[in-house]
Amino acid sequence: MKTKKHIFFDLDHTLWDFDKNSEETLFELYALYQLKKLGLHSVNTFIETYTLNNHALWLAYHLGNINKEQLRETRFKKTFIDLGLSPDLIPLNFEDDYVNICPTKTNLFPYAHQTLSYLESKYHLHLISNGFKESTEHKVKNTALTHYFKNVIISEVVGINKPDKAIFEYALNKAGGKIGESVMIGDSLEADVRGALNFGMDAIYFNPNKLDKPDDVPIQIHSLSELQERF
Repeated sequence: MKTKKHIFFDLDHTLWDFDKNSEETLFELYALYQLKKLGLHSVNTFIETYTLNNHALWLAYHLGNINKEQLRETRFKKTFIDLGLSPDLIPLNFEDDYVNICPTKTNLFPYAHQTLSYLESKYHLHLISNGFKESTEHKVKNTALTHYFKNVIISEVVGINKPDKAIFEYALNKAGGKIGESVMIGDSLEADVRGALNFGMDAIYFNPNKLDKPDDVPIQIHSLSELQERF
């Protein structure tokens, strides 16, 4: 990896700790909307159910099976219904409040700043996110990540999602790089790792939860600090 020139990072679940930031937001909204009075007696069960639904919907979004509006319309509605809440009792502004609050959270994965600071002195760093424009821009700005990246490529702006080869080609052209001198780092096996590998670009699987690594994934790390040893 030391011969690489361009490093492309994913944002959510790779640098920005989506689950921790989401959990903080949901604890606040659980209290604000007094969900216990609606019969949702466990905030942890609410968060776990939402997380499962949200991850499944994001996977469908990555693969082009649903659009942004369907994702946002479905994730909380399905969560409330899964937990037995009558549809007419679902708080109408819950999704909007979540979208407004969550991107203001600033939890990053351990060693994010240290690792990016180390890498930016030797390589050209870029970001490729399947997130939505406004929330992605807020996350990058609020966590002081902006200055590390030469380019921030957002799928909603480009009109193409990872794992489509076209977004990797777009990012590579924008960076002025070549496939052989570039690598993608991300948590999503489909969107980041297999997306890059299918394009012909090397990829590193960020696997902080130490899930089983599929055989077709050549390289994994469990902590961002490991990148300082590989590069």
